[in-house]
Amino acid sequence: MRTVKTFILENVLEFKQRLLQWSQSYEEIIWLDSNTYNNQIEYEAILAVEAFTALKTDAKQAFDKLEEYQITTQDYLFGYLSYDLKEATENLTSKNFDGLHFPDLYFFQPKKIIKVKDNRAEFLYLKMVDDEIEEDYNSIKALITRSTISKETTIFTPRISKENYLEKVGKMKDHIQRGDIYEANFCQEFYIENQEIDPLQSYLELNEISSPPFAAFLRLEEHYALSASPERYIKKKERKIISQPIKGTAKRLNNPDEDETLKTNLRIDPKEIAENVMIVDLVRNDLSKTAFRGSVNVDELCKLYTFKQVHQLISTVSSQIREDVTPVEVLKTTFPMGSMTGAPKVSAMKIIEELEETKRGLYSGSIGYFTPGGDFDFNVVIRSILYNDHQKYTSCSVGSAITIQSIPENEYEECLVKVKALKEAIRV
Repeated sequence: MRTVKTFILENVLEFKQRLLQWSQSYEEIIWLDSNTYNNQIEYEAILAVEAFTALKTDAKQAFDKLEEYQITTQDYLFGYLSYDLKEATENLTSKNFDGLHFPDLYFFQPKKIIKVKDNRAEFLYLKMVDDEIEEDYNSIKALITRSTISKETTIFTPRISKENYLEKVGKMKDHIQRGDIYEANFCQEFYIENQEIDPLQSYLELNEISSPPFAAFLRLEEHYALSASPERYIKKKERKIISQPIKGTAKRLNNPDEDETLKTNLRIDPKEIAENVMIVDLVRNDLSKTAFRGSVNVDELCKLYTFKQVHQLISTVSSQIREDVTPVEVLKTTFPMGSMTGAPKVSAMKIIEELEETKRGLYSGSIGYFTPGGDFDFNVVIRSILYNDHQKYTSCSVGSAITIQSIPENEYEECLVKVKALKEAIRV
């Protein structure tokens, strides 16, 4: 179905920069960059552009439509799942404000795919455009990359005031005290209205600041996502499923000794460990719905990983799925991911909807891809800038896990740590 041609690269970093810039003339773009964390990932970077076919839908029967699309095409599909697909699996709705207006689900079958790995660029083009491979490769090589433009002042407005945020965390803790939930991820939005931004330069700046393993640049028509995600939602490789929830965060410090102290404190912090363990239990339960009996394992529990901006506790949960399970069924039975909801999941989502003031949309959803054989890999859309170019509306949401041990002031400070890099990255 696809013509494959491979080129040897002299400088992988330069080629990646030119490749992403070259893609900007297309209306459908998904760029996934591992930032050299490719010991866990199948690529250094992947670019998919120019839709041959596409599926764009609201939440109603969205997973059924996606399954039909995936089975029918039997090809690479790139796209996203928004958080509001919760309405496709549970009796839930959202009446909160939405300034972005992203479709609930959007996948496309790209005419052109370019994979970068091991000093090679592999071009996978549909037959209808395979005569363009050489021309495209030469165009990419000849590009002169743009330097980062100067930053103008942008003013973010919080959707929730600090006082209101602290009050809402108190209400969340009341729910925990009553036994309605054990934990919930509570989020708030920072936004800019009526201002155009430069999506590519903002993404490049954000990726330079954070350099995470699940970075993504997405453009689907007027909708953009610039993601510096450190978190994998779920991966399928043949019959094996891996999910890697993150719970537990500490900021980085410039002083090495102080930074090491923060790492040590995070490793033994009972509140952060409790957050992580509760979500691991939720993920184990979700994976068990499609797994062979006894195949769900916790491969890593609360392992500390360090990124440019933060230290995080990450757990790895795996399973072997039954032979009758379809790829989309795995997504449907685990979505939305536990790290962005809480436990029990449905109760947490109801309370989240009641207390948050913004419709999450793509935030805390997922960007990723299917292979022709039905394998997949999806991130968690956090540490991300979302932008609607028609509305000139920019949104950055951040959150933290609320437990009975949560100190509202500390949770607010964690949100500010997470949104800092997003604010710094915006280019107008």
